[in-house]
Amino acid sequence: MSNFVAPETKTFAAWDYVVFAALFLVCASIGVFFAIKERKKKTSKEFLVGGKQMTCGPIAFSLTSSFMSAVTILGAPSEVYRYGASFVLFFLSYTLVIIFTAELFLPVFYRSGITSTYEYLELRFNKIVRLAATLIYILQTILYTGIVVYAPSLALNQVTGFDLWGSVTATGIICTFYCTLGGLKAVVWTDAFQMIVMVAGFVAVLIRGTALNGGLIKIWEDANEGSRLNILDFNVDPLRRHTVWTIVIGGTFTWLGLYGVNQSTMQRCISCKSEKHAKLALYLNLLGLWTVLVCAVFCGLVMYAHYKSCDPWTAEFISAPDQLMPYFVMDIFSSMAGVPGLFVACAFSGTLSTVAASINALATVTFEDLVKKGFPNLSDKMSTWISKGLCILYGILCTSMAVAASQLGGVVQASLSIHGMCGGPMLGLFTLGIVFPCANWKGAIGGLLAGITLAFWTGIGSFLYPAPPTKSIPLQLSTLNCTLANSTEMLTTTAAPTVAPDRPLLADTWYSLSYLYFSAIGCLGCAITGLLISFITGPHKGEDIPPVLIKPVCNPFCFWSKRLKTLLWCGVQHDSQEVDFGKNLPEVMANKTGTNDTFKNNIINENKCQFPGYNPEEKSYTNMSRESRL
Repeated sequence: MSNFVAPETKTFAAWDYVVFAALFLVCASIGVFFAIKERKKKTSKEFLVGGKQMTCGPIAFSLTSSFMSAVTILGAPSEVYRYGASFVLFFLSYTLVIIFTAELFLPVFYRSGITSTYEYLELRFNKIVRLAATLIYILQTILYTGIVVYAPSLALNQVTGFDLWGSVTATGIICTFYCTLGGLKAVVWTDAFQMIVMVAGFVAVLIRGTALNGGLIKIWEDANEGSRLNILDFNVDPLRRHTVWTIVIGGTFTWLGLYGVNQSTMQRCISCKSEKHAKLALYLNLLGLWTVLVCAVFCGLVMYAHYKSCDPWTAEFISAPDQLMPYFVMDIFSSMAGVPGLFVACAFSGTLSTVAASINALATVTFEDLVKKGFPNLSDKMSTWISKGLCILYGILCTSMAVAASQLGGVVQASLSIHGMCGGPMLGLFTLGIVFPCANWKGAIGGLLAGITLAFWTGIGSFLYPAPPTKSIPLQLSTLNCTLANSTEMLTTTAAPTVAPDRPLLADTWYSLSYLYFSAIGCLGCAITGLLISFITGPHKGEDIPPVLIKPVCNPFCFWSKRLKTLLWCGVQHDSQEVDFGKNLPEVMANKTGTNDTFKNNIINENKCQFPGYNPEEKSYTNMSRESRL
């Protein structure tokens, strides 16, 4: 391979701007289309959850598009390039996450007739738990969304010359525009379009990169020689960055916290017209996750084959690993005007989908959990206008947070991990409510505080005292064929920072845990602490809990013994044929001030299939209007 010379920063050609602008134009047009089409439907329910009549196809595309943000599009190939293809093992994590989400969390949320997942926490515990979880979600989502906007904009700016603040501002304006005009339907259909753009961008890079580097067999041989195909590392050491166990176990906890109980995901599942459609959307989405993951991993391998003898990061042609992918694209497509614009559109499709979903979810949570609590008698027209105003407010806040992220410097990576550190305790909180009937509200609050404390303690400690380099050092990277600015050549494995002699006792143990375990620590800490406090303060009686709020996870394992199964239900009347609101659940219904007729009817449908809302042929619950149910 010929020598690589440090290049000048490549910039967009006219056709690149045309392709990129077309993406924003289509996204804005979708918002205008649904604003015109749905102009006569003025209820907040239509705006925030699409009238709960969506089908599985667009929801599946939307979930995949939002789940794979620009951080994944730019970061996953770089991860494979530097550390090897073990990243592909996340396909096991994604599979477990979808199964748990579809079979454990979704049925409870869907049948409860809720709009915000945090409504469940009030029905199961009380207002205090709901408010605490809502505020944590709002803060973490605003911060995370701001960084999702800023990080790819910075990477693309430094490599392609694309204007940094122009892209940040355009992203915020366009997302806010189509969220405000079209509501959830605009978000879902725009996500579906953006998913197509993302895959098209990956495919273009794969085809061109494979052709330039001798074909698939040559790329595979280069990756094998560079130890990039050593995927199965069964080392049980929890300090190692990526092993089979950290990815499968830690990755499942991490993504389940961001997926299974996340408002952004559940809001779209609840918008489906039946529970069957919602589950099908999740399983179809799994195919999309696998597709994007495989594309990202192969892009990383192609990128390694291309730069195996001249690593642009080590040679300081770029300043950060996240810039590898856009640098590679500008390199291989330098003579093909328009194609770099397609990849930038691909990266920003991930950003747009994540930001739009976050804005819509934030507006829904704020309206349902805060506004409606303070003003319960709002008219439908006023509710819709408030929902749109919230979309505008959160669009401004998320874009402003991107400005703040630019001042964080090296703390950006720490801020990205906040999503995982908050997601773990949230997962533990919902698990307490859905799986353990004995958990009470005191246990829920105590568990949430304990989980957040443990997760942040571990996370912040790991950033202050990074793991020993032997646990996370990248694979060999060469600059043998590079022509550097100082005309030197070197073979390097990326110099590791010198370990400070005054590291605390926990620095090489607790603080050095793989980042994928942060969520697991928060989840288990929340669940265990919550159960202990519940037993100390007096466990909740199962007879007082509506069966629709509890998932009997013991049923598949105790099918052979009805007596054991009933014992493990902890008093919850899962087998009751009728629910007498005046006799069986007086305390629950008296205490649930937010309970409405829809919730009561859903409880009936959970226990008596002959009532409206349950389709015995499909064996699935169907979303119906309150008037139809009554």
